[in-house]
This record gives sequence, structure tokens and C-alpha cells, in this order.
Amino acid sequence: MIELRDVSLKLKGTFVLRNVSLEIPPAGVFALIGPGASGKSVLFKAITGLLTPEHGSVHVDGELITGMHNLELSRVRKKIGMLFQNNALFDHMSVADNIAFPLRRLFDYSTEEIRQIITERLARVSLPGFEQRFPPGLSGGQKKRVGIARATAQRAPIVLYDEPTAGLDPVNSQKIYDLIRDEQRAQGSTAVVISSDVGGLLTIADCVGMLHRGELLFSGSVEAAKHSGIAAVHQFVHGLTEGPL
Repeated sequence: MIELRDVSLKLKGTFVLRNVSLEIPPAGVFALIGPGASGKSVLFKAITGLLTPEHGSVHVDGELITGMHNLELSRVRKKIGMLFQNNALFDHMSVADNIAFPLRRLFDYSTEEIRQIITERLARVSLPGFEQRFPPGLSGGQKKRVGIARATAQRAPIVLYDEPTAGLDPVNSQKIYDLIRDEQRAQGSTAVVISSDVGGLLTIADCVGMLHRGELLFSGSVEAAKHSGIAAVHQFVHGLTEGPL
């Protein structure tokens, strides 16, 4: 489980998270939604220890990571896979080397073990034989799939997805959501997904949390979010153009 307790965090002197207390249950898909600049990506960085709260605490898999030194954080990060915004693939590296990057950096796999993982992951995301392709020659959907293959290569119990369908058409977006859901079920992992495509994301989510101006407005089931009496939550979940946002 991931737990944030009364977390406040500043960037450039301004609070971007304010007293956020949130529990993300294990073994499911948790949708993290909210308007732009509401603190969603910053919350991800707090979970991975890339940013340290001004006050409050962050717990990952039962461990307090707030205040951990880098060696301890490296051990915890082995439990977390990450799909970054805009994929963050290295253009000068082949698809195989992109997927292998976290495996070589964090683990002691042999060359043959890494090769087998790459082959299995590419087959899993429907890109068999793409090992020697390079990101500039891939379509947007293919880049997303390579990003998912890299994020899930270490079979981490927690996988964070930051805008996994950005720039994709509705059909390919749903394919990516279905792939995320299938991966979560196959590995029994906890998937936390940020997406501006709320309608598509909620088709695969078990629970949802909404940030607004750095504050947690809502956390609960998808059905509860759809029927929330909080005006901003109702507006955002249903895509309404008039309201308090």
C-alpha cells in the first residue's frame, strides 16, 4: 500500500501539495485525476522520493521513505516501475536498450536474463521483433507500449503511469488502458494512473482520488466519484464545462 499522511510540498516557494492524506490500496488500479497544475505529477515524485515534503510523511509498501538517504531509496525504488510523461524514451538507444535501462541500473541480471525479459515484455505489449528499432521511427502508440514494457520489466509491485494516453486517439487510448489493466491483473500489482482522459481512465479504475489546487478533494470508489456531491468532483468526472473549476 502507498500512504501519504498530511503531506505538504513546495516548489519554488509555492505549496503545490497541501495537507494531502491519501491511502492507495494494493492490487488494483487507482486513478489520480484533477485539473492541470493540481499537483498530480508532484505527488508521484513524492512517492518515488524524488521530492521531499515540507512536512508530513510518505509510506511505500509499509516503509517510511520520507528522510531516507539515497542508498535506501534505491532499494525502495526497485519496487516501483514508472511510465513518465511523454514516455521519456532515449532516442539514441534502441527499443531493447530502453527497456533494459532500469534493469541494468537497479538489478544484477545477466545479459541473457535481460534479453529474455525484453523479448517477453515486447511480446506482451504486442511489439514482437522491435528490439532493434529506435524511438524516432515509432508511432505514438508504439512509443507508449515501449514505455509500458520498460515500466513493467522489473515486475515491480507498484507501477506509476503519468499520462499514458497523451496524444493518442480514442481507440489507441482505450487499447493502452486495457493493456495497463491486463498488466495489473497479470502481475497482481498496484497501478496508479494519472490521465486527463478521465472517461477512459475510469473504465479500468477500481478507486479514484482527485486533487484540486494541491488539496485532496475526494478519494473513494469510481461509483462514489460519479455520484459525488462535491461540485468540483462532479464537474470534472462528468466533463461538465460550467462549475467551480
